[in-house]
Amino acid sequence: MMKFSCEKALLQSAIAVTSRAVAQKSSIPALEGLLLRADTELTVSGYNLQTGIRTKVAADVTGQGELVLNARLFGDIIRRMPDDVVTFSADERQVVHLSCGDADFDILGLSAADYPELPAVEDDFAVSIQQRTLRAMIEEVAFAVSTNESRPIHTGALFEISDKGLTMVAVDGFRLAVRREPLEKIDGGAFSFVAPGAALNEVKSICADSEDLASVTLGKSHILFEVGATELICRRLEGEFLDYKNAIPRKNPITLMADTKSLIESIDRVSVVISEKQKSPVRCFFDHDKVILSAKTGNGEAKDVCRISGDGAGLEIGFNNRYLMEALRYAPADTVKIELNTGVSPAIIVPTEGEENFLYMVLPVRLKSAE
Repeated sequence: MMKFSCEKALLQSAIAVTSRAVAQKSSIPALEGLLLRADTELTVSGYNLQTGIRTKVAADVTGQGELVLNARLFGDIIRRMPDDVVTFSADERQVVHLSCGDADFDILGLSAADYPELPAVEDDFAVSIQQRTLRAMIEEVAFAVSTNESRPIHTGALFEISDKGLTMVAVDGFRLAVRREPLEKIDGGAFSFVAPGAALNEVKSICADSEDLASVTLGKSHILFEVGATELICRRLEGEFLDYKNAIPRKNPITLMADTKSLIESIDRVSVVISEKQKSPVRCFFDHDKVILSAKTGNGEAKDVCRISGDGAGLEIGFNNRYLMEALRYAPADTVKIELNTGVSPAIIVPTEGEENFLYMVLPVRLKSAE
């Protein structure tokens, strides 16, 4: 008979994390559930055949066993229980009794035999990085991951690992994001892979704002992210990722320095007249020590001036307001260097000094002649 007791808060947290990998609807009913395995400790797993998440929970196990419970129902029950110790017991017919304080529930589970095994990941190549750093890197490139399924390889982010550190790259055809950081530890030499964007968003949510290490292991067809007591396993994306190094033009004659926050606020102000129905690029006129931003739609006209350092040589260029704003918003720096060439060349956004730990490229929008 499977039996354990566990703090409600710990169990609730484990259900919340693993439920993110549960299939919403599946022809295999077990995949809409969580696999609970009790031996020396309790392990909770969710798996949708693309991404699997399992986490270990401190529990007092008095009877070993395993079964599957519907994730939504199990989560709803535990969430509504009083803040106390949850007692769980299941008989050989998979009838589960849950009690906590004065609350009691009896629900029916499914056999663990119906639950697919999470893939094993060989550990030929592995790397360790602080959770805080990994979370920041994912956040600062994930916005540029493509949602266009016609190029599946670009629906993920490229990881390049070498003795120089970790480089993460995302591209969606309109912008490109690159982040670099040194690494704590690397095993097996240099390696690279593309991880699905959806799985990376889950990794980001699992990582804590701490200096504790997370490890990334590359297998033949899967990737394993280990964060504390939680593991996330996802299938690596196959295909030819963009040769990003050759796609970034760096011989740009115009170099400007801008306060990141001030420029975001100026773009935000002129974006007020832009909407889903009334689209328009933000027109940027780069002059000496200033950029004049404007937008014009059926909603009205907006204009603002942002002080910058450097001479824009009268360059006029248009950008999608959201793409330019996101590149600036995710840039981890108070001031940025903007490199420009012509009105139809991409803008390159990099740090103003020190190590070039980020680079954002935003393609321009062709402007109609000024009215």
